[in-house]
Amino acid sequence: MPDNIRMVDYFYTCVDDKPGEGYRLLARLKRREINFLAFSAFPSGPGQVQLNFFPSDYEALQRAAGELNVQLMGPKKAVLIQGDDKMGALADVFRTFYDAGINIHAASCVCDDRGGYGLVIWISPKDYEEAARVLGIYSKPDLATP
Repeated sequence: MPDNIRMVDYFYTCVDDKPGEGYRLLARLKRREINFLAFSAFPSGPGQVQLNFFPSDYEALQRAAGELNVQLMGPKKAVLIQGDDKMGALADVFRTFYDAGINIHAASCVCDDRGGYGLVIWISPKDYEEAARVLGIYSKPDLATP
């Protein structure tokens, strides 16, 4: 099983799909010392890109967004898994969800050159509690991030 599995809060905003928009926002957040556990960006419609922020401190991100007049949607929940890369690691995680009858809406995974991987999994809010239960990570019904 992976080394570290947790539910994480994430927020998103949309920016124009043109060069520099993502950079400008990330640079402004960097100046406010916002640290991220994960980040993703993808097209969200004509001329728009959705930026997903998985902050290590979600309250700090919310404060910074307010100061910068950036409208964030969220918090929403996702599963963040970090572990040692091995043959079939991703299949093992997906099997856990399959066996529990939980649909994965989206996932993004990356491996590093030190033998580790990081995986973000998006699931339906109705499945948060069951996902936490089958992953053995949280038993509180509200799944609040500590």
